Amino acid sequence: MARLVVENVSHRFGDLDVLSDVSFELSANEILAIVGPSGCGKSTLLSIAGGLLTPTQGRVQIGDVPASSLNPLTFVFQDFALLPWRTVAGNVALALEHRGLSAAEERDIVADVLARTGLSDFAKALPKQLSGGMRQRVGLARALAVRPAILLMDEPLSALDSQTRDLLMEDLERLLEQGGMSVLYVTHNLDEAARLADHALVFSRRPGRIRATSIAPVARRLRGDPAHAAAVADWRAQLWGMIRDEAAAADRETLHAG
Repeated sequence: MARLVVENVSHRFGDLDVLSDVSFELSANEILAIVGPSGCGKSTLLSIAGGLLTPTQGRVQIGDVPASSLNPLTFVFQDFALLPWRTVAGNVALALEHRGLSAAEERDIVADVLARTGLSDFAKALPKQLSGGMRQRVGLARALAVRPAILLMDEPLSALDSQTRDLLMEDLERLLEQGGMSVLYVTHNLDEAARLADHALVFSRRPGRIRATSIAPVARRLRGDPAHAAAVADWRAQLWGMIRDEAAAADRETLHAG
């Protein structure tokens, strides 16, 4: 299994310092949440981890090889990023093009991930015919089709209503338990972090630094048990306590800028 190592990463956009000296490791089969106030560089860090951006300083390694030179990871974004003229199956198959697969191999992989994400009956539907939750399932199925060792998720549930978010979190829990992959999960939603993550990195305001690393008090497989609900709620409250003041300050900055 791949291990993601981020070493002393800093990043600037022009004169704007976005990240400062960020280091951490994502172990095999681990779900690591990144939380913090708005504008602290969470999504920038995810882009650097995925090789979409080259950091101003520092490096990202998967095992002993730079992440930018490999393709064992894939993204799930908040905006679904589906092609409207392609069917559900066609959008999933897009991730498999140019990989040297036979038509039969491609069909088998698409059928497998559609079944795993509950989309088999919608294979011929177009994105406009689906709800937001179903469209995000398509994005997830497309990511799973390449069988990634590391899944990079950027606010994947933020565009959904609360009921759909809860249902998709249940699906994510099941898929991540089965998938044998590691996940770097950027979110503003602390309920998602407390429910899904093994650890959470708490970031400061911009430039984003790691203020704390917080470990989940309950194993993922036990968090649906009402007996552990209080412990999970306490962990969420602890995360919020570490973020609240800086989130309020970031909000005041936004209002002032407006």
